[in-house]
Amino acid sequence: MQLVRIVPPLAVLATVATMLRAKRTLVTSTPPGPVFDFLTDFRNAEQWDPGTVTCQLVEGDTGVGSVYRNVSSFFGKSMEITYTTVERDEGRRVVFRGHNDGFTGLDRLLVGASGAGSEVTYEVEYDLHGSARLAQPLAAAYLPLLARKTMRQLGSTLDHLGR
Repeated sequence: MQLVRIVPPLAVLATVATMLRAKRTLVTSTPPGPVFDFLTDFRNAEQWDPGTVTCQLVEGDTGVGSVYRNVSSFFGKSMEITYTTVERDEGRRVVFRGHNDGFTGLDRLLVGASGAGSEVTYEVEYDLHGSARLAQPLAAAYLPLLARKTMRQLGSTLDHLGR
């Protein structure tokens, strides 16, 4: 008897969908109004997102439909991602959709009152596709570390807004 090993082609493996997700919450001493205003302008990601190298507003006024050109560094490699503000619930919630040839993602930021300050929940969903899909296992292992680092930097940045 001969054993036959069936291996799917690389293209099939590269299209298996597995969305990467992370959700974290922090409390800051800065009130919700300034926090929401700061977070809705995605150019500010340069200050709070450790992966963002540069972020420019290329279209719009930071409201729904605004488009940003974001250059991020991931494992030492720079990539350009176009982000669009797809949802904005004034004072409470903003959602950005990012995409390029190998990446699609949603960044959701929720802001609420917490005592004299704010509670911020940051939720991300990322999908790698095309040849970038090959990095999915590495990205999945790295995302929890990146989420912790991002929340530390975001918390520190927001705390300084209130001073």
